Amino acid sequence: MGYMTEERRMIQEHAREFAMREVLPIANKLDPEKGDIPMELREKMAELGYFGITIPEEYGGLGLGYFEYCLVVEELARAWMSVGSLLARGNSLPGCEVWPEDRRRDYLSRMARGEFLRCTAISEPNAGSDAANISCRAVRDGDSWLITGQKYWCTFADGADCIVLHARTDPNVDPERRHRGISTFMIEKPRGGFPEGCVGNPIPKIGYFGWRTYELSFDNCRVPHENMLGEEGRAFYNFTGALERARANTAARAIGLARGGLEDSIEYSQQRVQFGRPISDFQAIRFKIAQMAAEIESARQLLYYVCEEIDTGRRCDMEASMAKWFATEMAERVTSEAIQIHGGAGYTTHCAVERYWRDARVTKIFEGTSEIQLRIISDRLLGAGGKR
Repeated sequence: MGYMTEERRMIQEHAREFAMREVLPIANKLDPEKGDIPMELREKMAELGYFGITIPEEYGGLGLGYFEYCLVVEELARAWMSVGSLLARGNSLPGCEVWPEDRRRDYLSRMARGEFLRCTAISEPNAGSDAANISCRAVRDGDSWLITGQKYWCTFADGADCIVLHARTDPNVDPERRHRGISTFMIEKPRGGFPEGCVGNPIPKIGYFGWRTYELSFDNCRVPHENMLGEEGRAFYNFTGALERARANTAARAIGLARGGLEDSIEYSQQRVQFGRPISDFQAIRFKIAQMAAEIESARQLLYYVCEEIDTGRRCDMEASMAKWFATEMAERVTSEAIQIHGGAGYTTHCAVERYWRDARVTKIFEGTSEIQLRIISDRLLGAGGKR
């Protein structure tokens, strides 16, 4: 099946040109300094419509599918994964479909213009892979809710315009149905700061620079009831339903990182001379590069299939987990090989391959660890607990 239409190739080529011209030089300069993604770059992305790729045209978006979204993500991540990840802070506001039409239009149109971006607060110190273990609570107080508790791994919590937070609204937790009674709230806040009743502390990371990741502490943070997203008590279902897209997004980012490692390795191997010859002449290097390229293309074709399934509305949770697992495991291998091809130079911050490797490593953890993906796949094939 031919996935790439002429329109998709044009979108891909335009994103590639933008990434290599605008994003890569900034990444090469700022990542070693742990600097932030410049606002000017965000504004250029907004002008290209990248924050509204999947938002309907009637709301000011491009009205395209998740396939096109992942094409752009791969290209941006090839230059700097953090910039590719920034797209997910726009493009949708899950749960806003329950809002009145005029309110939904207002927020989505601002999002499509890059004027209203979000971050997500789901994980907690004791709720990572076990998302049903959320303990952050929301208590109704008149026309508002009061949020109290801790959230962890909240990337872009300072730069976003709102925090999309999951909290427990039903205090009566059934041990057999812990996923029930969790709701989602949109907490609006000033860009560059935190809402009243919330304190953020940055988490020291080994990569994924360009923006900061926070631990957030909420103490009676007040949120209007109208800012609830989706139905009360059903956030877990909405969250898990969106995981196909999230995992496809991560696969696209991983493929972009791996491609950066491959392309830089090809260029370096043709320039680096040892024993009187470019190292690209040696079979050991040639075979590494061939294997890297084959693994990248295999991951990409699996991702394309998943994107087509998502856009046609067919369930593909197992295949999305396969794409996420295969692409992220591949990205760590490929970027590690890229460092090996670069030799000592690859272990310095003078070469971008060390950045690709550091960033690839985290893709095996977020949006569900590799182990979680294997559990999902095996449960679909064998039944839960390995029983049919």
